[in-house]
Amino acid sequence: MTGITSRGEKRLVLVSGRAHPALASAVAEELETELVPTTAYDFANGEIYVRFEESVRGSDAFVLQSHTAPINQWLMEQLLMVDALKRASAKRITVIAPFYPYARQDKKHKGREPISARFIADMFKTAGADRLMSVDLHAAQVQGFFNGPVDHLWAMPILTDYVRSRVDTSNVTVVSPDAGRIRVAEKWAEKLGGGPLAFVHKTRDITRPNQAVANRVVGEVEGRTCVLVDDLIDTGGTIAEAVKVVKAAGARDVIVAATHGVLSDPAAQRLSECGAREVVITDTLPIDVSKHFPQLTVLPIAPLLARAIRAVFDDGSVTSLFDGNA
Repeated sequence: MTGITSRGEKRLVLVSGRAHPALASAVAEELETELVPTTAYDFANGEIYVRFEESVRGSDAFVLQSHTAPINQWLMEQLLMVDALKRASAKRITVIAPFYPYARQDKKHKGREPISARFIADMFKTAGADRLMSVDLHAAQVQGFFNGPVDHLWAMPILTDYVRSRVDTSNVTVVSPDAGRIRVAEKWAEKLGGGPLAFVHKTRDITRPNQAVANRVVGEVEGRTCVLVDDLIDTGGTIAEAVKVVKAAGARDVIVAATHGVLSDPAAQRLSECGAREVVITDTLPIDVSKHFPQLTVLPIAPLLARAIRAVFDDGSVTSLFDGNA
């Protein structure tokens, strides 16, 4: 039977949706187990069918899905999988959403808007999820939206270890693409040797999605290698403009690092032409071959997810994976 055993009869099972099969296989390999055989397909009218092909009764079940486009399809598929696990008598169900869906809609900007990130958490809970696991949430308050334990994983150690090998840390300035993510940039700076910080002042029209204007850089960047950090890259407009502003201010070199590569069109073109030496992301989301470009580096997130799954399964500390920084 698929799964691994621990502590007597306790059994871990890993199931996955269809959004990112390569990641699911990599996590299973890290756990030295196999994915539960699952039948999943779409009916002609777009409805989704799922069924697990072996018993999950009494198991500690982890259901993995990467919320890439078409995001609503993969969200519904994961909800149906959670419901199927609950009705099949799984003992505990953990939703793994490496890139939390609707995370950027975490508050109301104007009247008569939903708080979509909260609604997603409510749907997971209603479907039967006992626990939620995600990587680098866009807004920390999303942890409080789910009525149950939330494991907020950090990809920073993966990214900083790689970037450290690519730069002279004595000449690095960590740059935040806006003032709101200065705290994250501070943690990056600590990991890269405690160099100076800078941020890009930008303006955004909340009525026009995926559009922001980078105006100027505040901080010491002239003659330095700048590491521009963010949690995600969607259309690439903000990051590409930030790279241009930083280079115009005299930066010698720019590396971009982000956890989630959404890379909606025309992100690949913008990033390849913006002047960054390298763009480093993780594979929390699948990156289609058409979106690859010479400066792109994709780091594996599966080892981190697998360590967190093991910690939850063994009732250990997930926070200890990050030296208290999570």
